[in-house]
Amino acid sequence: MHEIVGEVTEIGSKFRKFKVGDKVGVGCIVNSFRSCDNCDNDLENYCLKFIPTYSSINQDGTLTQGGYSDIMVFNEHFVVHTPDSLPLDAAAPLLCAGITTYSPLKYFGLDKPGMHIGVVGLGGLGHVAVKFAKAFGVKVTVISNSLGKKNEALGYLGADSFLISKDDEQMQAAMGTMDGILDTM
Repeated sequence: MHEIVGEVTEIGSKFRKFKVGDKVGVGCIVNSFRSCDNCDNDLENYCLKFIPTYSSINQDGTLTQGGYSDIMVFNEHFVVHTPDSLPLDAAAPLLCAGITTYSPLKYFGLDKPGMHIGVVGLGGLGHVAVKFAKAFGVKVTVISNSLGKKNEALGYLGADSFLISKDDEQMQAAMGTMDGILDTM
């Protein structure tokens, strides 16, 4: 597991951003080289020496065990505050599916009210992508190969429209109508 949330139980002498008792989360990276161009620009996910949350060797030689651990030690740079109002079980998916979909929506400017995006796939990532896009005020079309996902997309998640990717007529009619497509497959 790499979606880790919990409570700070102890802090080191150089830990400044958090205090004991804070609710926090950690995504899929627990450390990095911290001295390369990518790290200097907050792009640790591109660092050639980043350390994943689980099944990797940390800089101190210990094995990272991710969410399967009872206790974890982190560099505070990779820890985020979790609002007290957000239940921990709801916060955890935001550290994986959340950032995976939020980041491209923001980076590519697909987060402006009135824009229209397509979301390909309605699994875990697709669900979160639709929810973020709708929260941004974006018109959302879900594109799926399964008609069985239509009610969920339109009713439960609030998508504006639904396309069957295997229907050539629907796909042709939709060409050029979207500002971007987020492929979550």
